[in-house]
Amino acid sequence: MPTQIEILEEAIRAAIDRAIAEGALTGTAPAVIKLDRPKDRDHGDYASSIALQLAKPAGKNPREVAQIIADQLKAVADISKVEIAGPGFINITLNRATQAALVQTIVSAGSQYGKGAALTGVKINLEFISANPTGPLHLGHTRWAAVGDALGRVLTAAGAQVTREFYINDRGNQMDLFGQSVEAVALGNPVPENGYQGEYIKDLAQAVVAQNSGIKDLAEDERFIAFREAAYKLQLTDQQRVLDTFNTHFDVWFSERSLHEQGSVEHGMEKLRAQGHVFDVDGAVWLRTTDFGDDKDRVMTKSDGALTYFASDTAYYINKRERGFDICIYMLGADHHGYIGRLKATAACAGDDPGYNVEVLIGQLVKIMEGGEEVKLSKRAGTIITLEELVEKVGVDAARYTLIRYPVDTPMVMDIDILKRNTNENPVYYVQYAHARIAAVLRNALELGASLNLDDFDPSQLVHDRENELLAALAEFPRVVASAAEFREPHRIARYLEELAGTYHGFYNDCRVLPMGDEELSALHTARLLLCTATKQVVHNGLDLLGVSAPERM
Repeated sequence: MPTQIEILEEAIRAAIDRAIAEGALTGTAPAVIKLDRPKDRDHGDYASSIALQLAKPAGKNPREVAQIIADQLKAVADISKVEIAGPGFINITLNRATQAALVQTIVSAGSQYGKGAALTGVKINLEFISANPTGPLHLGHTRWAAVGDALGRVLTAAGAQVTREFYINDRGNQMDLFGQSVEAVALGNPVPENGYQGEYIKDLAQAVVAQNSGIKDLAEDERFIAFREAAYKLQLTDQQRVLDTFNTHFDVWFSERSLHEQGSVEHGMEKLRAQGHVFDVDGAVWLRTTDFGDDKDRVMTKSDGALTYFASDTAYYINKRERGFDICIYMLGADHHGYIGRLKATAACAGDDPGYNVEVLIGQLVKIMEGGEEVKLSKRAGTIITLEELVEKVGVDAARYTLIRYPVDTPMVMDIDILKRNTNENPVYYVQYAHARIAAVLRNALELGASLNLDDFDPSQLVHDRENELLAALAEFPRVVASAAEFREPHRIARYLEELAGTYHGFYNDCRVLPMGDEELSALHTARLLLCTATKQVVHNGLDLLGVSAPERM
């Protein structure tokens, strides 16, 4: 179902086409008609600068072009007023009944309202956590666990086929140190230098021994491998458990080891060599990424035959593309800026378009404050605070919402004390309270015998300025979702919800929704109740895109 904005955009495009057909304008109507919401509502419901864009090819001044388009738009039934402002802006005011009919659109669409089709047919691989299975997920992972999951929901809402992927760094020296650490604790020996510390290592050692009663009696080499593999499975299972409780779910858990065990690394090198970008120097194998903007060429195989991490990275990218993904999105930590150039260069070396097939998002650090002081240490891990400990402090909804509501390319501070408060200064509470407040109003309305049936809705009843403001905010939701998907910025949803909650509270304070005393229910009450229903649906849809609950009671 087209949105109100899409209908108006099509009306403007049709007006331009008619003007061209009549000879009043020359050229063609642009593919994109941009509409904005004027800050001053006296300037109409929507404004367009299309006349400035068409003026030069038409050989006319912008105000003249704007007037030609305005004359065409005056015949459109849903438009009550068209005015020209400034150098050639077209301000459009809709009929109030047309504006209010949005309520019917939202209530009928339900959970589908806000979804679009801009990315229909596009297959996206979204890799938003890459972690060693050697310990609890920490605060850096936590930001991506929230933002990445929300981004996956937003891209899906825009029509994309999204595969959420967790890359398991289960190969290399860190895995060996992890296995040695668990083994040492189980045997009562000191943990090796640079090994893993923390209470969780003791817990893993006990669990491994409990599961494998004879593990301590194995030969030394066999025993180490057995400890490493058993602890690996237990720790990965724990990471999966914690993410599930955080409402973050992955479609694929991809093992780095599998790239080597299944010959993907060699296959990747062969493919890149066939493209002409692999070269050999002194027994080492290199990828000439400098051909495509990287700051230096990258070693894939050292002269001693050892494979580098970059060899895994290239094989992994090629594996993703051969699995049929059009766009590969990597969400990396603040210390991974250097990966942007090499990943894009790898795509170019593989014959792909690095501007389209690869996207790299860098997330900045998160600081947690509690009692006026920064929280740095984890009780379980002995290092930075873990995802699970953050959730224990503030809950899933507050943690997710707060991590999502800031642009990821900026550092952020989470104040635990604020997030524990049930006040308007706590953003997630503010938005969730709006949903619960509407739910309470609708429950009261049903007890009074009110109708929430669209057949009883009279859009012409909604003429108050506050009603118009709320309708305007609701109309923006599909565009906010589309822009969040286009720019990979789910924080836009959170900020929109906060503005919508404020607009609803203003409406509720100024517009009597339920009858007072012995007053009978009227068509106006019904219209306002259905406007509340539409608002509740949009808040619910927005929170769902963030993976945050929409409570009926608070």
